[in-house]
Amino acid sequence: MSQKTIRIAIDCMGGDTGLPVTIPAAMQFSQRHSDTLCLLVGDADAIKAQLAADGNRSDDWYQILPASEVVTMDDSVEVALRRKKDSSMRVAAQAVKDGLAGACISAGNTGAWMAISRYVLKTLEGIDRPAIAAPIPNSKGGATTVLDLGANVDCSAEHLLQFAIMGTALVAAVEGRERPTVGLLNIGEEVIKGNDVVKQAAELLRHSGLNFQGNVEGDDICKGSVDIVVCDGFVGNVVLKSMEGLAKMVASMLREEFTRDALSMTAGLVAKPVLKRLGKRVDNRQYNGAALLGLRGIVIKSHGSADAYAYGYALERARQAVKNGLLEGTTAAIARLQCSNEDKMDEPVLDVHSSTVSPQ
Repeated sequence: MSQKTIRIAIDCMGGDTGLPVTIPAAMQFSQRHSDTLCLLVGDADAIKAQLAADGNRSDDWYQILPASEVVTMDDSVEVALRRKKDSSMRVAAQAVKDGLAGACISAGNTGAWMAISRYVLKTLEGIDRPAIAAPIPNSKGGATTVLDLGANVDCSAEHLLQFAIMGTALVAAVEGRERPTVGLLNIGEEVIKGNDVVKQAAELLRHSGLNFQGNVEGDDICKGSVDIVVCDGFVGNVVLKSMEGLAKMVASMLREEFTRDALSMTAGLVAKPVLKRLGKRVDNRQYNGAALLGLRGIVIKSHGSADAYAYGYALERARQAVKNGLLEGTTAAIARLQCSNEDKMDEPVLDVHSSTVSPQ
């Protein structure tokens, strides 16, 4: 048996489907990565039954961590935190805190997962608020990482700077880019555009040492103009849901038009190879797996409606984050920024009235 150097705690009960998705996805994932151990969290008997139903023939790729409760999609944050202390979500997050796993993942209730993860793992020093980051497909054949996507509705300029630091660490770790480019989402590229918070954030970013490219607009996300786009959670969530809605609408319209009459159906058959390639390029299942950044552990959120194929991509993102040191990279980036700010605070200030240099 190969040595298992990476461990991922999987909330097997979460999501719209639960076990029929999470177990097959974990099985397929384990076949691709012999160095990874899956910690299957949830009802032990139900997990064993699903493993048997899916034809599992080996037990060297997983361990079961029992959990007696499940956080449903309708549960409030209060119920998830205070009443269900032995939920599969809580046990998965605790496994990371206890060092049993390098990352945890759930497809369950987003608000509950964020609250539980933050309560169990706490935030990194220098980070005020965790943020949700996810890749969005762009026209360059890759993806643009956008954050925050809904964890923080009201943000200060300092929060946006922290999001940029965390997003940089994420892209560097998961995608292997040494100095990913960062853009600040705004209503125009000009420096004078935007509200006071965005203007202040732009000023902070220009002096942060990050690879900041200035303001970007909404269409730059799909263009792939920068690797990372930073915004507050209100804007980010609206952007994400709008793009998801547009994609579904276009797909529905194409189906309607290609089935309208016999001639359209014939044209559809001719265009089928092209449509298939297009569908593969924009298939958002390949970009499943949002990272909850700023915590003292790696936490991944899968889409609640993900199938086994999509859930497998979320597992891949969790593994890459552990393997490439996302947590260590984020911590180091924050420390560098803090040192840089302290150095700037110590710099002498020119007194224009006396033409002498005086300390701050």
